[in-house]
Amino acid sequence: MIVQFLILAAGLTLILLGANWLVDGSTSIARKTGMSEFVIGLTIVGIGTSTPEMVVSFISSFQGKSDMAIGNVIGSNIFNTLMILGVTALVSPLVVTKENLKRDIPLNILVTLLLVGLGLKYTLFGVGGNEISRIDGALLLAIFCIYLWRSFKTGKQSEEESGEDTVNHPVGLAIVMILGGLAGLVIGGRLFVNSATAIAQMLHMSEKLIAITIMAAGTSMPELATCVVAARKGRGQLALGNILGSNISNILLILGGAALIHPLSFGGISIVDVCAIILASVVTMVCAYTFRKGYIDRKEAVIFLLLELSYMAILLANG
Repeated sequence: MIVQFLILAAGLTLILLGANWLVDGSTSIARKTGMSEFVIGLTIVGIGTSTPEMVVSFISSFQGKSDMAIGNVIGSNIFNTLMILGVTALVSPLVVTKENLKRDIPLNILVTLLLVGLGLKYTLFGVGGNEISRIDGALLLAIFCIYLWRSFKTGKQSEEESGEDTVNHPVGLAIVMILGGLAGLVIGGRLFVNSATAIAQMLHMSEKLIAITIMAAGTSMPELATCVVAARKGRGQLALGNILGSNISNILLILGGAALIHPLSFGGISIVDVCAIILASVVTMVCAYTFRKGYIDRKEAVIFLLLELSYMAILLANG
């Protein structure tokens, strides 16, 4: 068990180093290109930290395991919003801009509703089947391309952001830091999950408990580390962009690509899962208008965390 704890520590170290490199490199790219930190978080960081979900969902789709491909994305999006955004806001309250409220958060809600609408076509509308077909996958990927184009076209940094005091690395070094940071997050996350699973098995934890806790959190470890580090560095918009970008990429890019490989059945997705992912997307908008308007503060962070714990408790109770 000592060896597993050493591997766990090594994985955690790689995750933290990777998150630091990714945040610093991404911030430098934002400065050099004139893009806002939010858009860099929404696109480069958001897509990059979704790599574990992409690997799991694509492999599952190749193997015809729709439940795992869709369940991985739905579980990750719920965890991203409720747990990671909650923890991040506890570290440092997150500013929600007017652009976030008018465009970015509503887009996250619309994409989530689109996923549910496509996946439950027969139940909701009486047409097709309860699956994401290859045509649906192509539609999701097309929307993802438009989303990327619009993000880069409209995502210029503000004067306040461009004037912030930060380390500006050369573009080449910044790109190396981003790639190295992503590699550190992915490799460190793999080491962390594998060692944590081994330790849990030695402690005789059930497979279901391991899957719901360690494995569910494992593929979201890059987002968690990146957001916490970004919040501690005062890069709240990068953190918020990372979460929204990861959620949108998970649905449009990952499930869109996975559906092209093999149609994805929604048969194993419960009403609890559907309600939870919709609630997770909507509660971000609600919290931005309550308590301290324009912020996701520590009071709301507690609400996020309680909702995530309640969801996990329901999963455990239902077996």
